[in-house]
Amino acid sequence: MRLIRTRDGRGCRGCGRLGKTGTMTNLSPESPAAESVAAESVAAESSGAPIALVAGGSRGLGLLIARELGRRGYRIVICARNPAELAVAKQLVQADGIEVHSDTCDVSDEQAVAALIGGVEQLLGPIEVAVVVAGVIQVGPLSAMNRGHFEEAISIMLWGPINVALAVTERMRPRGRGRIGIVSSVGGLVSVPHLLPYSTAKFGAVGFASGLRAELAGTGVKVTTITPGLMRTGSHLRAKFTGRQGAEFGWFSLGASLPLVSMDAEKAAAQIVDGVLAGQAYVAPTPLAKIARRVNGIAPSFVAAGMGLMSRVLPKGTDKPSETLEGWQAEQQQGLAKRKLVAGLTGMGSAAAARWNQEQRPSR
Repeated sequence: MRLIRTRDGRGCRGCGRLGKTGTMTNLSPESPAAESVAAESVAAESSGAPIALVAGGSRGLGLLIARELGRRGYRIVICARNPAELAVAKQLVQADGIEVHSDTCDVSDEQAVAALIGGVEQLLGPIEVAVVVAGVIQVGPLSAMNRGHFEEAISIMLWGPINVALAVTERMRPRGRGRIGIVSSVGGLVSVPHLLPYSTAKFGAVGFASGLRAELAGTGVKVTTITPGLMRTGSHLRAKFTGRQGAEFGWFSLGASLPLVSMDAEKAAAQIVDGVLAGQAYVAPTPLAKIARRVNGIAPSFVAAGMGLMSRVLPKGTDKPSETLEGWQAEQQQGLAKRKLVAGLTGMGSAAAARWNQEQRPSR
């Protein structure tokens, strides 16, 4: 396990090769280095600071949830696939005086998740709260999607929550306590056009989270299903677009940025953490999510007709196969005049991207 300790920007004494980032490399449970870290962890645990794991905590909503949990007295562990983004996220959370540890981990990899959670519990102590936020947003018509888009979405946003939740459950259940939050989406309640792989995975996550809560009834472990709508996290710059990429970016970025449609992400993170710590069954932190859930429950045929109408007015696909571009790339596919117009209307979303680590960085 490669664990980054960032409480004071230094490593720990006896932890092998340590750089300025505090990276601990290849610690086996039997090594003297691991014993040193374990001794420090016992001291930290005795201070009463519980541990919270945020999977997908390097940017956007996950980063904000990690910071919010840290402000409430938790020691934080964040994981994600991109080490460069993790390094920046570590600094952002640490700036609030929060103890934060980080590790690269792909939540779709069951063995990697098990190793991460086992290492955290052995070196730092029991995980009291686990929130799974890791996700990918793919935008475009079905005609421009392929099986790979669906496999990617399901691997990250359905198998990811399953892998993390089952791994922490087997440790929380014997202790008789624990909180698990699984971030789905309003797209897991109502399938929105041009987001079919996303909605497919998010519907599965809603079913898994609500079912897992029922399975764990009476154990002291509570599972919260989280279904936010659009939030100003800057996600439009890191979403993936196919089909007419520039046109798809235009409508999605507006929805993710305009204040009447999207919610302030910091407020959403606070509401999510409130719900998870309280052990609530469901948290829908945005007005759109609350409305969609109620209307779909009362008049599903009406909602289905509305989604069909929306599909008709969204950009059509292309006759030729198109590549998948991240938002910051798709933005350049727009004409100059339209790009300036969209940029002017999405200023709040772009500002959020800069604040919450959504600006593009190399993955390796």
